[in-house]
Amino acid sequence: MITGAGETPLAFGPGAMAVVTLYLLSMVGIGWLARKRRQSDNLDDFYLAGRSMGFGVLFLTLYATQYSGNTLFGYTGTAYRIGFQWTVSILFMFSIIVGYLLFAPRLVVLSRKLSFITPGDYISNRFRSPVLTLLSTIVMIYALANYTLAQLKAMGAAVEGLTDGAVSSAHGIVALAIIMVVYETLGGMRSVAWTDVIQGVVLLTGFGVLLFIVPPLGGGLSAAVEQIGRIDPTKVGAPSLEVCNTWISYILLLGCGAAIYPQAIQRLYAGRSVRVLKRSLMVMAFMPLTTTLIALVCGVVGIVALPDLGGASTDQVLPRLCALIMSGSTAGYWLVVVVFAAALAALMSTADSALLSMSSMFTRDIYHAHLRPHSSEAELTRVGKISSWIVVAILVVIAVGTDKSLIRLLELKFEVLIQIVPCFFLGLYWKRLPAGAVLMGMIAGLVTALGLTWTGHARVAGFHAGVVGLAVNFALCCLGAASSGRSDSIAERPPSSGAGWSALSAQVGE
Repeated sequence: MITGAGETPLAFGPGAMAVVTLYLLSMVGIGWLARKRRQSDNLDDFYLAGRSMGFGVLFLTLYATQYSGNTLFGYTGTAYRIGFQWTVSILFMFSIIVGYLLFAPRLVVLSRKLSFITPGDYISNRFRSPVLTLLSTIVMIYALANYTLAQLKAMGAAVEGLTDGAVSSAHGIVALAIIMVVYETLGGMRSVAWTDVIQGVVLLTGFGVLLFIVPPLGGGLSAAVEQIGRIDPTKVGAPSLEVCNTWISYILLLGCGAAIYPQAIQRLYAGRSVRVLKRSLMVMAFMPLTTTLIALVCGVVGIVALPDLGGASTDQVLPRLCALIMSGSTAGYWLVVVVFAAALAALMSTADSALLSMSSMFTRDIYHAHLRPHSSEAELTRVGKISSWIVVAILVVIAVGTDKSLIRLLELKFEVLIQIVPCFFLGLYWKRLPAGAVLMGMIAGLVTALGLTWTGHARVAGFHAGVVGLAVNFALCCLGAASSGRSDSIAERPPSSGAGWSALSAQVGE
């Protein structure tokens, strides 16, 4: 049972439960409609919605994917634990947009000309190294599996809180996972994007509601800050040098890592044009102020309203605050219903996107590339749907048994995902960067990041192990490229290998 301040139960009545249930079932209906709208039974249509996303759909699907259960549960929990030091979350969410702009426009032009479906398609086309493509794919699938695992955990926590423990976390995970995989396999990217539109609107509404209903629980934000200053001055004080290093590390970890999320890259591919992409990113630049900032406020208010929480229970700050609001008035009750609908929207929109990307990468970059190179598009689409069900089953079993906090799960996936960054940030612009140098750098970066993490050195002088690994990675890429003295770009390969890299690069630069 989840309670507010240790005594106020968070329980939804039949009316609220009916609203939430109808909302969830509507996702399946949208999946069915998306299936009816499919143009053909091929990978381009299933995984990229025929590359037809306009500004509104692309913006909302990027927004709903980027702001997840970690924002609502993990970020509020972290703000509760460390206070205003978590202001860095606003900065690193801004930095993600900068990361997109460093490579996305150029990549989108190439993807449309060369028919990329997955991030692995770009890596394969650019570097012509099966080993590099396979390693990159495995790393991205691992990172997405970790990410989906965090969302499933948060789903379970939300359902348990919503039903006052009547439905356990494990049963909630299973039920929501089934709904998610049903509508995803029905309509692919089209159904995921359409549900993201609804979920994005609900998510924006939910954050707006939180901004008005949470601060009064601490007597107002200014009063809460004053009280925190008396209780624990470190949570409102100036950060130390090591904390400043951690801020820089988070900006690099998230700004680079989140920008190359496989599911985000596939949304870039699915956009109607580069112009649509740039407009979407322009609006996305303002979203940290409407989401991450509000999550920070909720966590800070929770320090005053919900003292003495510890460990993984800090990820329950938001449900416990909502319990207090629900007990105050009928209006508060229904506002909390909106907030929890937003929570479920955030969780499912992020998880379904990650699941779709894992399915596409396994199908395209492993099954087709290494197991069945002559398989048809229809067969690949069918294998992709089956793999989604298998992956969900495995992750549900793991989610029910893991007890790591959500924010640590978030960090772990970025420690490895960030090692793919040179493939995009350097590969798209540095024509003389060879595959061997990138592969050597990636392996060294992974060994460094995982070695530091496994030996208990998750941070070095405040910097995350993954960021240290990325520094090693970049250094070896540069050294390898300088020592090789030769080009490994598509422009210098035979025409049949995908000629046009130089011409396309020039087109992007115009």
